[in-house]
Amino acid sequence: MGVLSETWFADGYIDFEQKKYTLLAYLQEINRYFNQHMLYPQLADVIFHYNNLVAFRENKQFIQQHFPKRLTALNMEKLQLLYEQMIADDELMQELESIIHYAMNKMNNTIKEGTEIYELVEESINIAPVGLIPLDSQEGYLFLSDGRRRDTLVYEYRLTIFERHDEKYRGIHTQYIEAYQKNLVYSCEHIKTLLIRQRKKLPNPAVYRIDTELVFPLNETLLPVAKRCLVKYIARNAA
Repeated sequence: MGVLSETWFADGYIDFEQKKYTLLAYLQEINRYFNQHMLYPQLADVIFHYNNLVAFRENKQFIQQHFPKRLTALNMEKLQLLYEQMIADDELMQELESIIHYAMNKMNNTIKEGTEIYELVEESINIAPVGLIPLDSQEGYLFLSDGRRRDTLVYEYRLTIFERHDEKYRGIHTQYIEAYQKNLVYSCEHIKTLLIRQRKKLPNPAVYRIDTELVFPLNETLLPVAKRCLVKYIARNAA
């Protein structure tokens, strides 16, 4: 995947034409993946860079509040210094504003394209419990299949809750377990029974079937979207 540095708009010589071509080369690569319905990590990366520009332009204590994991102390210092220079130098401010305005418009269009693909996948997905769901559904199994696969892919999942900037977020971790051929023998109920017998650490697991009749790249699109859909499904049904 084409890569932009976290501080690409501030690196080196600040020139609109130079930054424009850097950005367009990056977005062209992103769109190449989107044309193949591959969303991740590309969509998350564009959103990160877009939010980066918004935060810098609005000067909301930029890095410390928004992106502590991806930006180093050196980059924080560089961007703070750049903002101070920007305020003191009208010409630099104008050039940076032009770069940021152009980049945000282009990135926004790309994000919309990725979001449309995401929504297509999300709307095609069906989620249903397999058997009875225990009161504690924080961990269990998800069974995944699409319109092409002859197998049911089994993943162990575990929900997590983490805090960031005074907000709580739900996350999900998955681990691939095994694939079972889709047939009358290996129904979802039978697969659940086998897992309970073979994997003693989850004697009463929550199990969900997630499927779609459409076909999408597994690791780049279907699995990431399915995981997010499952988090929302569990949260909605637990409320």
